[in-house]
Amino acid sequence: MKLILPAALVETLKQELRRAGSREIGGVMVGEYLCDQTFRLADISVQTSGGSRAHFERDLEHSTSFLKESFARTGHDYSRFNYLGEWHSHPSFAAMPSGQDVATMREIVEDPKVGVHFAVLLIVRLVRRSDLELSATVFRPHATPINAEMELEVFQQSQKESLFQRLIDLFR
Repeated sequence: MKLILPAALVETLKQELRRAGSREIGGVMVGEYLCDQTFRLADISVQTSGGSRAHFERDLEHSTSFLKESFARTGHDYSRFNYLGEWHSHPSFAAMPSGQDVATMREIVEDPKVGVHFAVLLIVRLVRRSDLELSATVFRPHATPINAEMELEVFQQSQKESLFQRLIDLFR
């Protein structure tokens, strides 16, 4: 499986991780199916509560609300845009799933009420305030987790200029 992370969402992650400091934060991810087990991260929720230095607990109500809003924005086109999985930070540890992370993801993919065929766990960590260390692990029911291939999109010059202009407009 391949996961493409858009430059704008990478920047969002960096900004939120800087704000959170040593507390773990996280949320859920919506992905856009492109082709042949390739997904582009379309949106993420950011939950800043429920985290400590070494633990993050997802708020089900926050996640459900985000997913409903996201599906409405994408016209409920579930074959193209759908729940992709979870993400959270490890500010004090390597960007790898912990034993608790693995157990939680197994619960999600093996729960028939959730009804997913797979879920990706993205673990992120900010290094030197500007570099992301990350891992993406794919969980499937009753199967060994596998690492996802990741591609980080980069801003083109015109995108940088547009983003810069939006920031200037925000402070006017």
